[in-house]
Amino acid sequence: MSAHGAPEEQPDPVRRPSVGVPAERRHGERRVALTPAAVGSLDKLGLAPVVEAGAGLEAGYPDSAYAERGATLGSRQDALAADVVAMVRVAAGDPASPDLERLSAGQIVVGMAAPLAAPDLAAAVAATGATLFSLELLPRTTRAQPMDVLSSQASVAGYKAVLIAADALPKMFPMMTTAAGTLAPARVFVVGAGVAGLAAIAAARRLGAVVEAYDVRPAVKEEVQSLGARFVEIELETGQEGSGSGAYAARMTEETLRRQRELMTRVVASSDVVITTAQVQGARAPVLVTVDMVAGMAPGSVIVDLAASQGGNCELSRPDETVEVGGVRIVGAGDLAATIPHHASQLYGKNLANFIQLLVEDGRLAPPEDDDIVRETMVTSGGSVVHPRVREALGEPSPPEPEEARAPHAEAPR
Repeated sequence: MSAHGAPEEQPDPVRRPSVGVPAERRHGERRVALTPAAVGSLDKLGLAPVVEAGAGLEAGYPDSAYAERGATLGSRQDALAADVVAMVRVAAGDPASPDLERLSAGQIVVGMAAPLAAPDLAAAVAATGATLFSLELLPRTTRAQPMDVLSSQASVAGYKAVLIAADALPKMFPMMTTAAGTLAPARVFVVGAGVAGLAAIAAARRLGAVVEAYDVRPAVKEEVQSLGARFVEIELETGQEGSGSGAYAARMTEETLRRQRELMTRVVASSDVVITTAQVQGARAPVLVTVDMVAGMAPGSVIVDLAASQGGNCELSRPDETVEVGGVRIVGAGDLAATIPHHASQLYGKNLANFIQLLVEDGRLAPPEDDDIVRETMVTSGGSVVHPRVREALGEPSPPEPEEARAPHAEAPR
């Protein structure tokens, strides 16, 4: 109370930084960037979650679940006005998205933006003044694994690819012994033993198929065998073994690809199902299954191409379409993780929450400039595209290095 008996004016509480979760608008996208559990972890961190009403419904997360975890339900405009805007597909992947008109300088946008494949979107975000972090650019380090959205979503896609193949194949996957005779198991060939490939191997084995797998990286042989599959040995020229890691493979020479295709022909011809997973971030996917290979497969066989949106590992693939050639069905898979939105969102939301925690210090937003994860995922800042590889994709020169970085006697950080 004041000396005059009037209640003293209380200072305003410190405003908590807000995290907005707008509903996804990309066609076929049913995931949500943050689940109620992920929202709850950010609320405990001192952030104020703002979720667009209905944002999680298609993934099986009702508004009431968000409210119970401390989120405020609001409009799309409310979510897009937050200090941090969390998305699965930034602006639905559209540089002309009206969502971009609602962004402004000082905001942070976090999600998947495919900056190497679609740099125009990065340029559009830069024009708003917002800072964009694209999680596809995470460094492939142990420390970054809890934030690795590519790996978590690839595991869902690999599992779903097997279900699609099992549904399309006019055979059953497991061996069955009945009074009418014994049914031989289906033969599945998985090309690429990254995260998606390993998930596909595990799912096909659970369904009872005989599984073979191939990868240009000999180091994954033990992982393939540990799942009960046979690793197909294809000897390549010295020095041509793939060195990629994680969700994407390294680029190979055309001569190496040609030899690989020749050696794969026999395995493809004997397979009931071929699942291809080889992708190169920011580049066209390598063609691994040729027209001639498809012609050698038995009618009724199925190919599921997880790289169809990047041009396809199969020459006959068409994105988001199923075509039939000589009795062989070729499924040009789209974003399969979006077709299992509940668990895909659960994994993605955890990844995203872990990343956002890096940007917070003592309840305030303070992205650490010296953090390698923050540095390598930052695409735009201060109205410009700042990531060197994205600038290169846009045909723009890299900004000059600071004077201290060019000093001839400067000691490199350890």
